[in-house]
Amino acid sequence: MHVVTLAEPDDLDGWRDAARALAGAGVPPEEVVWQVGGAADDLFALAGTPPPVPTQPAFTVPAAFMALARSVVLHRDAERFALLYTLLLRLRRQPGAIEDRADPLLRRLEGFAREVRKDIHKMRAFLRFREVEEEGAPRFVAWFEPEHHIVRANAGFFLDRFASMRWSILTPELSLHWDGETLAEGPGATKRDAPEGDPIEEVWKTYYASIFNPARVKIGAMLKEMPRKYWKNMPETALVPGLIASAQARESGMIAKAKSAVGGNAQAAWAALREEAAGCTRCPLYQPATQTVFGEGPVDAALMFVGEQPGDQEDLAGQPFVGPAGQMFDRALAEAGIDRAGVYVTNAVKHFKFEQRGKRRIHNKPDAGEISACRWWIEQERLLVRPKVTVALGATAARSLLGRVVTIGKERGRALALPEGGEAWITVHPSYLLRLPDRAAAEQEYGRFVEDLRRAGERVG
Repeated sequence: MHVVTLAEPDDLDGWRDAARALAGAGVPPEEVVWQVGGAADDLFALAGTPPPVPTQPAFTVPAAFMALARSVVLHRDAERFALLYTLLLRLRRQPGAIEDRADPLLRRLEGFAREVRKDIHKMRAFLRFREVEEEGAPRFVAWFEPEHHIVRANAGFFLDRFASMRWSILTPELSLHWDGETLAEGPGATKRDAPEGDPIEEVWKTYYASIFNPARVKIGAMLKEMPRKYWKNMPETALVPGLIASAQARESGMIAKAKSAVGGNAQAAWAALREEAAGCTRCPLYQPATQTVFGEGPVDAALMFVGEQPGDQEDLAGQPFVGPAGQMFDRALAEAGIDRAGVYVTNAVKHFKFEQRGKRRIHNKPDAGEISACRWWIEQERLLVRPKVTVALGATAARSLLGRVVTIGKERGRALALPEGGEAWITVHPSYLLRLPDRAAAEQEYGRFVEDLRRAGERVG
């Protein structure tokens, strides 16, 4: 049994020299124990046994392997050195194996590399320096808790960007100290060794709060890219929950004040809300869409209709229900005795989701995340309009209003109380009627749809 003791957890040079000697002597992976700093993991290892003298000629490996190894050795998995050595021996026999993406070993190592690259990015993005006084001069100190052994590998990044200031980066494993000329390493530290805040941080928090826009917050994406474990070290993230809550409270207060003012100013409040929605980036749908399609109608309407999302013509016109489904909706409203000019019409999702097929844009159903991202706008519209009855046109609209998956056949034809007041009625979307191939069935379903609208209209008198 051969024992290889590496100087540091990220000792690529030590691993490469030992691996080259072992491979040159034909030592199989199962006869090698890899350890760091003398901490043997194998009770039966012969501590201190050096790698053998190579008996085979020197060899080369694909450049892609060494690029992979540079990242993999930074991973925290204790098997990383052994796995790399196993792949090295395989590449001696089959150099092309580095391209075999179906190979379980290669896939595992590439997974290690991806996790390391992500951790490197997190350190660069989420590390925050705080100013302290040291011998009459400022020093900037930061605390970070990496998941892998990336601190040395990241040193160059911080040297390039902060070469003119003195700084220290403290981590549990080791610390880096730059005095403007020399980079030095020190032992690991604890969070208590790092400062809690400084005047610059307070200025930054004030600035961040002033530019914060909850309409542009994508909670799921934010948590994916910036997990909560990093929030405690970042001054601005501590503000986010309160900023979201206070922004919603301010919006609600503005709407309530506008509605209660003498003569009312609800139209101005609605215009402000519509303008804010025009810049919404809460989900990716804003990117391919032409524009946000907001609701329209009287802001004191007793009856509100919520559809699924704008279609192709709505996306181009910037108005809801103006395409073929909208024309059928208008006809059904008229037959039900409801004046469209007197109702508020909107959609659960404000941007057109589609699939491009040649020159045509084919409707694509919104997913749960997109529906959830747009609920803020529906809630604000309902808070502003305060309708007595809200009619959900289709399952997507019903899910948006009720916050759960809804079966139209089960819930159709009865009033459902909404938590914030008023009642909901559920029926089909007019586009469903356009898709029915059988003309007799389509006429029958259209009659049911008109009756649903009539009953909703009767509820508001």
